[in-house]
Order: sequence, then C-alpha cells, then structure tokens
Amino acid sequence: MIVKFSVRPNQGDPSGFDLGDMLWRGELGEIDSTGHVPDQGMMIYISVTQLLDCLGEILKGRAKTASFTGADTSFGLTFRSTKKGISVTSRSGSIALISAAELAQTALSAAEELARKHLNSLPSDGVKEDYLAALDSFRLVTHGC
Repeated sequence: MIVKFSVRPNQGDPSGFDLGDMLWRGELGEIDSTGHVPDQGMMIYISVTQLLDCLGEILKGRAKTASFTGADTSFGLTFRSTKKGISVTSRSGSIALISAAELAQTALSAAEELARKHLNSLPSDGVKEDYLAALDSFRLVTHGC
C-alpha cells in the first residue's frame, strides 16, 4: 500500500492550517483528494492528526470500524477490522485489505515524511504540538502491532 500526504504550494507563509492532499493506493483501488470538483483538499496537518487518532482506535482493537473525514473537506475513508485484516474503503470503493502492522507502518511513514519535510517551517502553535503528540502516540501503537 502507498500512502502520501502533501502540502499545496503557494499558500503564503507556512501555517498549521495549510491545505494539502492525501493519496491512498492499494491492490484494490485508489483514492486521491486532488482534482475534484468540489475541491477535496484539506487542512493537512489537522487531518493527519485526526487520521492517526482514528487509526489508533482500530489498531488497538478498541473499535471494529473507524471512519475518517479530513478537516474542512468531504474526503473520507473507512477502516474495518476483519478476520483477514483491515479493509480500507472510500465512497468510491475498496482500496485495500491490509494487515494491521502494514497499515500502521504505512500511515506512520507517510506522517513522518510530512513532518520531516514541512513541520519545522510551521510556527510553534497548537496545530504543530497536536501533530507531534499524535505522531508520538501513533509510534507506540505501531510498535504494538
């Protein structure tokens, strides 16, 4: 599975509210927030924070189903725990059936890459602090998978 988070260019000074996009590509399909009308771009740092929290619930076994909708967008995903793994679906269909460990590692890698590329340029504020806290918490979840 491939997961990528990106920040849209030319938004002025970096902000915790910058718009960005998500791409999820699996063996069953793909969903990408770019190129839609209406626009499905989202406040990317807030959205990734929400996503990590959402995934944590299903990966810890606290929920059988978890739904994610990005901040200020209609872009969404549903994660369902099954006997064969975790299914990842969007409104347009199935994306993947993946092991909990692979889902956790793939999402963690994408979140860490976004942080590595862009987080240092953000002002120190609640959005940045929340992102870093969610990332630290998700690392612990990932080690448990």
